[in-house]
Amino acid sequence: MEARHLRYALALAEHQHFGRAAASLGIAQPPLSTQIAALEREVGERLFDRTARGVFPTAAGDAFLARARGALAEMSLALVDAGRAARGETGRLRLGFIGSALLDPLPGVIGRFRRTHPEVRMTLQELDSSAGSAALLAGELDVAVGRGSPRGAGAEHLVTVPIGADHLVAVVAAGHPFAGQQSVDVAQLAREPLVASADAAGSYLRSVFEPAALDGATLARDIHTIAGLAACSAGVGLGPERMRLIARKDIRFCAVEPRFRLPDLQMSFRVTDSSPVLAAFLSVVRQNCADVGGRLDELLARHPGLGAS
Repeated sequence: MEARHLRYALALAEHQHFGRAAASLGIAQPPLSTQIAALEREVGERLFDRTARGVFPTAAGDAFLARARGALAEMSLALVDAGRAARGETGRLRLGFIGSALLDPLPGVIGRFRRTHPEVRMTLQELDSSAGSAALLAGELDVAVGRGSPRGAGAEHLVTVPIGADHLVAVVAAGHPFAGQQSVDVAQLAREPLVASADAAGSYLRSVFEPAALDGATLARDIHTIAGLAACSAGVGLGPERMRLIARKDIRFCAVEPRFRLPDLQMSFRVTDSSPVLAAFLSVVRQNCADVGGRLDELLARHPGLGAS
């Protein structure tokens, strides 16, 4: 039994005449009569009464036609759903990120993606850079945004593109002696109690400060905690320059001298991921982050079929 058989039966029930039904279907009457007869043999019941007044569904025909209408409607929806899924309009996207990415550029990217793809189920999870990379490689995330390029076993299976540059800044309470300074040098900072993320204190800040300065640092989960602890005079907070976007009246920011560029904010996804939803997300990243598009296209060119929108 094929979909055309259902359409033939419905047309015959509507027009109550083989000739008119055949004309509406764009076929000749004999093939329609043959197909209806074959359908009745397959069903094992007489579906239509042929009378001098016209052709009318039997009780079995009425029951069959009710299901046929539903089946054709479901088939139409299936085609629509398949097309939408192929265009990345439905499905799921799992995004892991570090907290500073929520200052920029993720608000614009996520906001635009939700507006343009409202039926994609989006799961957001804050993770430090190493945890995000591990989750991505394990198949638990589709996209990870972290600080620096992913490292370790399996990192060669990821596509990674920079989406933001940062320099190190210090944040202090409004009443702190550094609060009136535009900048502060590393030697001054080393004499202060420091507040930093565990990720930073265990990696790139080691190239700026002596181990002793960091070993006693207060470790915070994210940039908002760093800013809050600085506001409480728990120490001088250290973090990316995009922390300046935090709107608080009780903190002040100072550039760190000499200038130290942090590892870039990076977006990563799996080389093998050909999901239309991922392609749609990358398209939004291109639109929202003008300086990322070219680099992203260069990387995708090395992997034909990946991230194609």
